[in-house]
Amino acid sequence: MGFSSMVKRVVVLGPESTGKSTLCEQLASHFNTSWVPEFARDYLLQRGARYNYDDLLYIAQQQIKLEDQYAEKLAECNPPTLLFIDTDLYVMKVWCEYVFGKCHSWILDQIAIRSYDLYLLCDTDLPWMKDELREYPDLKSRRELYYIYKDIMLNQPIPWINISGSYEHRLAKAVKVVDDLLIN
Repeated sequence: MGFSSMVKRVVVLGPESTGKSTLCEQLASHFNTSWVPEFARDYLLQRGARYNYDDLLYIAQQQIKLEDQYAEKLAECNPPTLLFIDTDLYVMKVWCEYVFGKCHSWILDQIAIRSYDLYLLCDTDLPWMKDELREYPDLKSRRELYYIYKDIMLNQPIPWINISGSYEHRLAKAVKVVDDLLIN
């Protein structure tokens, strides 16, 4: 699978427009390392915002491929370092189920075998920012999605923390929890 356990993987997840990409970029800069962008963004920007159920499987497969490429590069560093990941297969699962009411078995199987070191769950307390790919501007849908992610976090074994507040507060909280991860 090309899955290096020497690289500590920190996943940033949550509903759209909760600062995930910004936080990944800030954390990668702070810790002088890399972050994996969300494959879906570039894919949909090139192909158009319309997608179907099978597109989500392709996006999930490409996201994992991209993540593993970044991790393999970092595994060559001495010592190996951190990798921040904007979106993982839990996001793909939620996306499939929320939009289509079902999830590809490949995504579920990959969730079961992949391992991460920490999850940062971004809350919906940042203002929603419109862009051509975002689908749920209303706070009710965003909160519903947030609680779906929170339920997943509560029912999986990897440590996680809720990230909320201003961009500065989010970064400070995330840096502290990642520092704690590195110490242990």
